[in-house]
Amino acid sequence: MREIAIVTGGAQGIGLACAKRLREKGVEIALWDIDETVVNAAASEIGAVPICADISNWASVTTAMDETVSKVGEPSILVNSAGIAGPNAVIEDYPLEDWRQIFDVNTTGSFHMLKAALPGMKQRNYGRIALIASVAGKEGNPNASAYSASKAAVMALAKSAGKECASFDIAVNAVTPAAARTRIFDQMSKEHIDYMLSKIPRNRFLEVKEAADMIAWLCDRENSFATGAVFDLSGGRATY
Repeated sequence: MREIAIVTGGAQGIGLACAKRLREKGVEIALWDIDETVVNAAASEIGAVPICADISNWASVTTAMDETVSKVGEPSILVNSAGIAGPNAVIEDYPLEDWRQIFDVNTTGSFHMLKAALPGMKQRNYGRIALIASVAGKEGNPNASAYSASKAAVMALAKSAGKECASFDIAVNAVTPAAARTRIFDQMSKEHIDYMLSKIPRNRFLEVKEAADMIAWLCDRENSFATGAVFDLSGGRATY
């Protein structure tokens, strides 16, 4: 059966690794990213269709969805990997504009993607969705309150959506990775990166392929039961 996936934040990091893994399984990919130059190059590399989109903007999402359906087809899989970390600062010094932007991308962006993808999936009575949250959403990282809170909200969103969609054979799950060496590190201080590594019992950062392997299974028909759940990828940091 033909499978079509949207992968947001697909031009790099975990998103690109997921797109590559899904391509290996024969899934056709609409690769979404805000950076047009980078997404064009990544899509060319893996044989995907590039779509330039800003998931924090509803008009951009609806336009990108129309383009996806026109160029690739109706998606049965959604991997929402687009996200930003923002600056490191204590709460009283946290810039208001950065706080809003982090929630606009990480939380509202996840909502936008669900809102755009679910009607078609419900109509066809099938879908597989993975929202990329973070172990920070479970534990709350100091000096990263906006990122931590936004990812906690993503976890709750996946739980709500999973319950709403269960009768349609639509699985909606969240994944909570530990830190992986991706471009998101460029937004963080060295002290914060060192702090994150110190919290991982495996004493190393997550490899993006490790995340992609789990996410690809969550988006497979083999995952016929698990929904509304949070799957841990923290290398032992979180025990729930």
